[in-house]
Amino acid sequence: MSEIEPDPYSETANELVDEVLNSAIIDVQEQIKLNSNNSADTTIKKENHEYKDIQWLTLQEFTIEKGDEKINEFLKTWEFEGSWLHCCDYLGADKHEFDTRYRYRVRWSIPTRRKPIPRATACVYFTFQVSKIKPKSHPVEVFYVFETNRLVHRPGQSRFRETWLKDIIESKVLMMRAVDF
Repeated sequence: MSEIEPDPYSETANELVDEVLNSAIIDVQEQIKLNSNNSADTTIKKENHEYKDIQWLTLQEFTIEKGDEKINEFLKTWEFEGSWLHCCDYLGADKHEFDTRYRYRVRWSIPTRRKPIPRATACVYFTFQVSKIKPKSHPVEVFYVFETNRLVHRPGQSRFRETWLKDIIESKVLMMRAVDF
C-alpha cells in the first residue's frame, strides 16, 4: 500500500492563514488599547445598525462537530442570494500555552447549469479560540477573516456584505485571465 504524501500547498496555505490571523489579532489588540486610552474621543455608534448573531458555545460545550454546526447556523444569519453554495471544512487545531485555536474554512461558490464546476471560489476562515484558563462557563471566542483581507471580524460586531465574496471571486477570475500557460 502506498502512503499518501502531505500536500505542500495545503501546508503553505495553513501557514499563511496562521500568519495572517496572528498579525490581525495583534492589530486588533493594539486597536483596543488605543480605543481604551482615547475613549472620550472615540464613540462607536451601533444604534442605526443591527448586527445579527447567534448563541455561541461555552468552553465546556465546544467540540469540533459542534463548531461546524455553529458556523453553519451563523451563516444562516447572513443575507445573500440563493445561488450561493458553501461547504465548511475543519482545518486543524493549534495548541498554545493558554488556549487552543480550532480553524475552519468555509468555501463559497456560485455553480450554474452551464458551469457546474465554478472557475473560482471564495473562502472565509473561522477560528474558535478555546481558553485553557477561563472558567468552563465562558463562551468560546470566535473570529473570522475573508480570504485576501486582513480585517478580523467578530460575530455580532459587523454585518456581512455579499460583495466581499463577489470581489474575491472576480479578482481570481481576472488573475486567471491574465496568466498564460
